[in-house]
Amino acid sequence: MGWLFYGYANRSLTEKVAQDLRRVTTQNVQQLDLWLKERVYEVRVFSSSYEVSENLETITRGNAAQTIEVVAVGRVKEYLKSVREKFIDYEELLVLNTIGQVIATSADQVGALSLPPDWQKRARTDTPIVGEAYKDRALHKMAMVIAVPIKAQDSRFLGVLAVKLNFRTIEEILKRSPLGQTGQVYLISQDGTVIATSRSRSSELMKLKLPFDISQSVTQMETTLEEYRDPDDKEVIGTLRRMSQLDWGVVAQIGKEEVYAQTVQIRIMTMTISLGLLLTISLTAYFLGLTIVRPLDRLTKGAAKVAAGDLEVKLSVVGHSEVGYLTEVFNDMVARLREGRGALASVNKTLSEKNEELRNLSITDSLTGLYNRRHFMEVLANEVARAGRHKQGFSVMMIDTDHFKKYNDTFGHQAGDDLLKKIGSIFKESLRNIDYAARYGGDEFIVLLPGTGSGGAFEVGDRIRQRVAAETLSGETGGASVTLSIGLVTFRSAFSETLETIIASADSALYHAKRNGRNQVVLARSNLDQGMKSAN
Repeated sequence: MGWLFYGYANRSLTEKVAQDLRRVTTQNVQQLDLWLKERVYEVRVFSSSYEVSENLETITRGNAAQTIEVVAVGRVKEYLKSVREKFIDYEELLVLNTIGQVIATSADQVGALSLPPDWQKRARTDTPIVGEAYKDRALHKMAMVIAVPIKAQDSRFLGVLAVKLNFRTIEEILKRSPLGQTGQVYLISQDGTVIATSRSRSSELMKLKLPFDISQSVTQMETTLEEYRDPDDKEVIGTLRRMSQLDWGVVAQIGKEEVYAQTVQIRIMTMTISLGLLLTISLTAYFLGLTIVRPLDRLTKGAAKVAAGDLEVKLSVVGHSEVGYLTEVFNDMVARLREGRGALASVNKTLSEKNEELRNLSITDSLTGLYNRRHFMEVLANEVARAGRHKQGFSVMMIDTDHFKKYNDTFGHQAGDDLLKKIGSIFKESLRNIDYAARYGGDEFIVLLPGTGSGGAFEVGDRIRQRVAAETLSGETGGASVTLSIGLVTFRSAFSETLETIIASADSALYHAKRNGRNQVVLARSNLDQGMKSAN
């Protein structure tokens, strides 16, 4: 048992270390890929600036006056310097023409520039140019060059914008990896040469090599742990993961001695405990078999039935020993479980009913029975997103009760409440199941008609208006009827409106309905197909 436990602990520890190393490599690869992607995107943005493209076109046109060319070069330099000052990853920015001549640079002197041999071919096909990592002698640090094409407004190839990047952010990313006292993370090139590390060794970079070759298939290497000697000649365990955008790889390693220090202690402790337990168990096994094993077996089987959901179990009590007492406690526990399950079922049913009731209260206006304003705005936001995905429009109606204050003052607030309830009932009877009507506030209502164009929405609004006007809404009004003013706005599939603009458009249409005499439906001006429609 001791050896089995030791083997199990050793395997478990190895698997945990492997998971930690793979997690570290995966996180670093993701962050480094994102870092490179962001840098390429930034350079693309800067290359598309008019300060670069228009001035480079002026310089390379060949027929411009010398003074104009000097001014254009100066403007490009100033732009490159301003960009360089804002980004810590940039060491130098250069603008090159189509044959590789430096036109302008952010530095006072042009530094060494390392571009791939096929950079012109890549630039003409609008492919980002990413150079290899190298030790920049002038900067005394690691660097790499990325470049993107510069094109005129007519898509002519004018040159490239090249950026010399330092490895400051890359080193910060690698240093954030938690790997114990002896853990370390390396960024290696295609042949295993170290180009960055989580521990400062800048003087030795490009001189160290790890036993990994990215030029060959690394599928198996990425899924297994490798044991090797690191540049400090120490036995380590490491794993590799290749970057998706470059022929680089991230290696995470940790000292072998640190990994297996715990298993040595576990082996000694396990051996000692196992020998002691073996002696103790041998002496007590006989007595346990006579006094405990059989009753415990019955308890075990009974517990298994209870675990399977059978609460009708009842064991017979044999004797007055501890096991007998345990059997009585078991029977009492099962009886209580039976009672508790019934009570719990009743409580769960009550809670479900209360939760449903609370949900309805939270989204419903207590007076009219319509949805409240907050829930309607949530539904409207979902409809905007759905309409954008499925390219399907919808309509919104903002509705106001005409002269409601006068109605309240004449017939009383109770009659006003009855009026709002009646209007809410008319909405429920006049709309489809998929439509949403809500009380927007006071005597204002708002209606959402999914998948409905301006014509259909106008018909719905006018039908509601006519029905409200035709019905006597209170027996105490002396036969008086109430009219509605409705502002209607329709949005088609190609739009980018916010909730605020939708409500504002509907409210504006409602304002025109009231200004033009009330008791009518007015379509928002931005959606009119047939001009303003009204009915009196």
